[in-house]
Amino acid sequence: LLLSVFFSSRRSAKLIAPLGCLVSRQKHTLPDLPYDYGALEPHINAEIMQLHHSKHHATYVNNLNVTEEKYKEALAKGDVTAQVSLQPALKFNGGGHINHTIFWTNLSPNGGGEPKGELMEAIKRDFGSFMNFKEKLTAVSVGVQGSGWGWLGYNKEQGRLQIAACANQDPLQGTTGLIPLLGIDVWEHAYYLQYKNVRPDYLKAIWNVINWENVSSRYAACKK
Repeated sequence: LLLSVFFSSRRSAKLIAPLGCLVSRQKHTLPDLPYDYGALEPHINAEIMQLHHSKHHATYVNNLNVTEEKYKEALAKGDVTAQVSLQPALKFNGGGHINHTIFWTNLSPNGGGEPKGELMEAIKRDFGSFMNFKEKLTAVSVGVQGSGWGWLGYNKEQGRLQIAACANQDPLQGTTGLIPLLGIDVWEHAYYLQYKNVRPDYLKAIWNVINWENVSSRYAACKK
């Protein structure tokens, strides 16, 4: 099984070994936010951030650790049936951990505005303008049926940016092959307490806290 997941320490989120190396793995932990729960107000309120981080993300981390323990036991026993049956839980909880670890760093109380430098040039090249890109990612995110994510990713083979949507907690790279740069969580737990069922209002607000420095750093790193 080649699903790779992020292991988050208090300092950083590191990519850990594939699940085939579970015997010596360390347990996943909930990463600290790089800002206070209320730092993104008024665009995302403190109650949402606290519940989203300390409850929802923490649940993915806990369930991922439990599932990996069961998978390790199945590997040791050579129980292929059990390994296969555990893969949906690995995908869901591993994806939830990966996605949220990226999401927190994609946001900043000093965010908003427009990106600069190479990322901005790439956006203009691949989408025509920043406004076209913003409208397209917003539309894709609004259009996710049920729960899921809207993403800006990098297609390394083609050398260009792409927009994609993923259902539930499906991780972008593991699902599409695109390297994740910017993820927008459109599960209702990300916005319902503040925006009720009006997803477009949440998506309009979130652009005010997008951390373009982080997105630009991810873009620079994946081009190396």
